[in-house]
Amino acid sequence: MKVIMFKDNLKDGLSITERAVTDNSNLPILKNVLLKTIDGKIKLVTTNLELAITKVISGKIIEEGCLTVPFHTFYNIVNNTNHERINLEKVDNNFIFKTDNYEAKIQGIHEDEFPIIPKLENTSNYLEIEPVTFKDAISKVINAAQISDIRPEISGVLFDFQLTILKLVTTDSFRLAEKTLNSSQFKHNFDKSFKIIIPLKTIQEVVRIFSNDMPIRISLDNNQILFKNNTTELISRLIDGNYPDYEQIIPKEIETEVILNKNHFINSVKLVSNFSGKTNDIRLAIKNNQKTLEVYSLNQLLGENNYLIPAKVKGADFEGIAFNWRYLLDGLRIIEGENVFFGSNGYNKPSLLKPIEDKSYFYILMPIRI
Repeated sequence: MKVIMFKDNLKDGLSITERAVTDNSNLPILKNVLLKTIDGKIKLVTTNLELAITKVISGKIIEEGCLTVPFHTFYNIVNNTNHERINLEKVDNNFIFKTDNYEAKIQGIHEDEFPIIPKLENTSNYLEIEPVTFKDAISKVINAAQISDIRPEISGVLFDFQLTILKLVTTDSFRLAEKTLNSSQFKHNFDKSFKIIIPLKTIQEVVRIFSNDMPIRISLDNNQILFKNNTTELISRLIDGNYPDYEQIIPKEIETEVILNKNHFINSVKLVSNFSGKTNDIRLAIKNNQKTLEVYSLNQLLGENNYLIPAKVKGADFEGIAFNWRYLLDGLRIIEGENVFFGSNGYNKPSLLKPIEDKSYFYILMPIRI
């Protein structure tokens, strides 16, 4: 193997594949990156056995071949070299790295020891979506996700595809977020609906590594999913199990409907949270049919404070419903628009946050029992 490439191309390729590198004492090869020339292309491949990332980079191929080298050693050398033109050559199981004034011999491991990167049996069926649309949808729900060893089925994003709509759902059992994309926002050739659970880390890497200038094409089989564009591929295992029947907790009716300025609500939560207790609790109240939402907290060691926000209120009064202020703030920050809808059904039932105009998104938050 002998290739010549520009530093920036190699550096960008390594930065994309970096997150699939893992330190595994039982499989030291997983600390390596596979460099491979195939069909006139130079590929960088990394895997942690849960997901694999492949990046195609440009360069001049003088001699075909492949080899694996320790990722971080290689990346540090590339990152710190001062020359744009880099020569790479395989000699036995060593990788010779050369610039005009620098040379390094990096001990590699034969490519036969590198794990076989799985391939989907069928990639003819696909869903294609613009990266900006997909990333925006993920940003709306990802805060409500949390990795759980006890309940692995909630350690990811529910991908609920229904031919004409795509729902993305996350929950950590204390809160839940759902974003719906309609058929004008993607295209596909699937002939039936499906539900899959994509690991949280996989989704985070898709958002990180895919550029915004090419559509993302998504294919899947029974236990794997593939995201790809012209230069980048990410293949990952799916999470086994059934996602919770979350639709039963979505409020069908709302006892108290509140519309108020989003920024005022955010500021109130930030201020009042300074007096919150160990459970990060703050409390909300609407008293005596007033047209204000009161946000308050009290702490025996610090004192108490409250913040009044002008609001349009419809329905019953309530007092002292407690929420985790961090979770509440997460939901408010995601909502777009000047005003926000807050719906409450009392102390022990889920509350609802959503935009005023946009019906494609909502955020559900459980009160804290105090």
